[in-house]
Amino acid sequence: MRARPLNALLLSDGKPGHYRQAEGVIAALARLGPVTTTRLEVRRRFVIPTRTLLQLVNAGAPAARILQFGYGVHATALAPADVVVSAGGETLAANVAAARQLGAANIFCGRLRRLAPEHVRLVLVTLDSLAEHPNHLVCLPPSPIDVGDTHPTSRGGQRFGRANPPARVGVLIGGNSGAFRYRQKDWLQLTGFLRDAHRSHGIRWLATTSRRSGPFIADALAAMAAEPDSGLETFIDFRTAGPGTLARIFADADAILCTDDSTSMLSEAVGACLPLLAVAPEARALETREAEYRQLLAERGWYRPLPLAHLTPDTFLAALEEIAPRTSSARDELAAAISQRLPMLFGATERGSDPSPKGID
Repeated sequence: MRARPLNALLLSDGKPGHYRQAEGVIAALARLGPVTTTRLEVRRRFVIPTRTLLQLVNAGAPAARILQFGYGVHATALAPADVVVSAGGETLAANVAAARQLGAANIFCGRLRRLAPEHVRLVLVTLDSLAEHPNHLVCLPPSPIDVGDTHPTSRGGQRFGRANPPARVGVLIGGNSGAFRYRQKDWLQLTGFLRDAHRSHGIRWLATTSRRSGPFIADALAAMAAEPDSGLETFIDFRTAGPGTLARIFADADAILCTDDSTSMLSEAVGACLPLLAVAPEARALETREAEYRQLLAERGWYRPLPLAHLTPDTFLAALEEIAPRTSSARDELAAAISQRLPMLFGATERGSDPSPKGID
């Protein structure tokens, strides 16, 4: 056992979909003992490509030079750390350089791209096809939200459907991305469905927008929230609330309806052990890896996709009948895996354990 708390340095690029994964790793570490976290915002200098920084790492350039040259970070200003954690390609070179400078272990969420694998102690990926080296671990994207943080009395595999509609459903709104384009008619289809399902089945909605949600859907939901009979019980507007609102939705929801563009929101809903239905517009073109990940979630029975154009109260409830949500803690599973892979963080020595990548449970 450690004689003192574990010191963690969290590097953030300011993108919730990334830094929340890093927060999820630290939350898993905290399952194994006290953790003191220092957070550092890092921004790659625009004129220096990530590819160049990774080449410098691979070539063995001094850590202090990479931090200063690539991010404007003075190495002497780094807080002491036992482990450096980050997610997102913009933080990758900084992650390696900070760990090297501090003599710390490091954990990265995502693909290594052109980085040589020996520069990261543990790499968390979502698919077996991405786990190319022994230091890769296949798991759900880490989340700071866990089933134990939400109302567990309604969890444990409860199934919903036409004969048993959920009382409250969280609605997680993403927005346009490289693979998805929403038109006004898509948002009108969604808000019309919310009203119809409330009228026909009494479902109440708990909605939140995100940083990519445009003004049209945000304004439409704000207007609905002002209508006493719309069924929109809670609306959290990202424009005023900022990030970090999902825990409030998950705590009160029996199921989740999410736009399919946000992998991070999908993963957090699955990790919170909630039935998850995702809706997508006609204009979408998922990358192969993203499609494979969604297929994996569907095969496990945790998620079902549905085109927005086909979204009705009946299709929604019928799809819910096909979903059997997770019942175990993804955070506890990740903590156990990290303890096995990086025992030195917890006062143990390296054990002769199977280094093969672990699949999603």
